[in-house]
Amino acid sequence: MSMGADGGSFRLSKPEPYDGPIAIWLLTTAAMIFIMALIGAITRLTESGLSIMEWAPISGALPPFSTAEWERVFAIYKTTPEYLEVNRGMTLEEFKSIYWWEYIHRLWGRLIGLVFLAGFLWFMIKGQVKPVLRPHLVAMFVLGALQGLLGWIMVESGFAGRTDVSQYRLTAHLLAALVIYGYIFWIAVGLLRPRPRPSPDPRWPALKGQLTVFIALIVLTIASGGFVAGLDAGFIYNTFPKMEGAWVPADYGEISPFYVNFFENIAAVQFNHRLLALVTLLVALVIWAWGRRLSLSPEAHRGLDLVALIALVQAGLGVATLLYVVPIPLAVLHQAGAIALLTAVLWAIRQLPNAESEPI
Repeated sequence: MSMGADGGSFRLSKPEPYDGPIAIWLLTTAAMIFIMALIGAITRLTESGLSIMEWAPISGALPPFSTAEWERVFAIYKTTPEYLEVNRGMTLEEFKSIYWWEYIHRLWGRLIGLVFLAGFLWFMIKGQVKPVLRPHLVAMFVLGALQGLLGWIMVESGFAGRTDVSQYRLTAHLLAALVIYGYIFWIAVGLLRPRPRPSPDPRWPALKGQLTVFIALIVLTIASGGFVAGLDAGFIYNTFPKMEGAWVPADYGEISPFYVNFFENIAAVQFNHRLLALVTLLVALVIWAWGRRLSLSPEAHRGLDLVALIALVQAGLGVATLLYVVPIPLAVLHQAGAIALLTAVLWAIRQLPNAESEPI
């Protein structure tokens, strides 16, 4: 997008050759990661994550086909603390119901890798990848491979000594997915929709800075949500705005040293997530109100509107998920809303003028 010589009108710049197909391929990959995050949420909510105890990147792409194979993988699961302490007596059919969610989660991850690798090789062979883009694509692939390894490290934490996965590793796995998703989306939109040149309003860099810092707040809030999920902290204090009649739960700081409460105290984890979510909503509305006063392109203003709207919807989803004691459909929508808010902020930044030092 570029601005006319008179400084008043904005128009779309024509994408350079081959940018469009590459951008669509990257956006497809990003959409698959978005879906992957939702499948991961269902896997967690159905407590399916520990149902597959084998790390088999190639052969694991196929599920059990025979009764004997089902009995074999079920026998392995029966050795886990989760089965012995939580699901003892589970039937094979009940096991299959959790196995399939974990299987789908892993299979979808493999499909993401295949789609990315196939597109990368295709565009490289065709000579359609600009030199400035190549290191980004390589970095994306490496990050994706490391994310698969991190997923296994997370699952492995639940095989001994505990009945679920580590909340630390769960949150790390979630944040890694967000980084990869945001990275791919950012590059794709930059290829598909170049930004305008500097606006006549000199305050646009300040708005860009605010939105960039806001991303850090969103990621922090999502991380706190990861600890809520990892500790099943959403199943207590199911009232709002107070927590069972108190603004701060009485057992907020019961663990010593105090900082451990932020990660291992269920009451503290939920309170922190509530607080961060409210701050996130407030900041979104303040940025929107201030940004709407600036002289920017219509696309930039619509980007800010989208940020404010999604922030409001996401806050409502969070409260509803809490009050209804974490029903799976609402909880999954709440996770989708978090990623949608991050997406909206990245999109809004892409609608602002670009600096000359930014090649993509």
